[in-house]
Amino acid sequence: YFCRHGERWELQLKGSGKTPYSRNGDGRAVLRSSVREFLCSEAMHHLGIPTSRAASLVVSDDDVWRDQFYNGNIKKERGAVVLRLAKSWFRIGSLEILAHSGELGLLRRLLDFIIQEHFPSIAMNDSNRYLEFFSTVVSETANLISLWMSVGFAHGVCNTDNFSLLSITIDYGPFGFMDSYDPNFVPNTSDDERRYKIGNQASVGLFNLSKLLQALKPLLDPRQKQLASQILEGYGEHYHSRFTELFKTKLGLLGENENDNYLIAFLLKVSLLC
Repeated sequence: YFCRHGERWELQLKGSGKTPYSRNGDGRAVLRSSVREFLCSEAMHHLGIPTSRAASLVVSDDDVWRDQFYNGNIKKERGAVVLRLAKSWFRIGSLEILAHSGELGLLRRLLDFIIQEHFPSIAMNDSNRYLEFFSTVVSETANLISLWMSVGFAHGVCNTDNFSLLSITIDYGPFGFMDSYDPNFVPNTSDDERRYKIGNQASVGLFNLSKLLQALKPLLDPRQKQLASQILEGYGEHYHSRFTELFKTKLGLLGENENDNYLIAFLLKVSLLC
């Protein structure tokens, strides 16, 4: 942990070597991707988009072998280590894996810890605290993806292990920014099925939130499960409302007009044709 101005940040090294979470990888990072993460996470912060930060980047003497374009052409690259900071590195996958393995006691303890540490508006003695937690994550995830779309940012790998429970942008891998509007834009050369194309990000967010709800259900009573399902159904409305608000601000539109959405869609279509 690192404390600054009364705030607590968790430190994490990317590229330092194997950890228990490295699976079959070598735990290394190449200089190329490390520089991209450093620059982009700082750019996103100054664009006002919730994100992890990069505190330092150190070039390593170790050589790292990578197939950059997944075409069988493996090359030796210079390694690097990035020191990353975030208020928390807990992800949807952090809860999902415990529910999947049936470790419900540990799931409850971890969830209570996350709520106590990072969701101060939720009372720990509230029997509906998990429901309140889920509602917050749903609305904040919709907000985050709307912000991504407002700057043309495509994350590249939007699985549950890359979606923060605090709704911040984490794990910069094969991300990219659109040069011009294209809903089929894919920054990840290994995404042959275009699952994580930029036009799918909102839908993938809904899918990941449904997996979060599935992980929480063993801790909810029947009434809470029903309410949680209704909260999830409201995700689309949250996203559309925030997306519209952001694009209206870009266009300088004031007040409410039934043609606002048409104008936004029309201009995006014109951008696509150009």
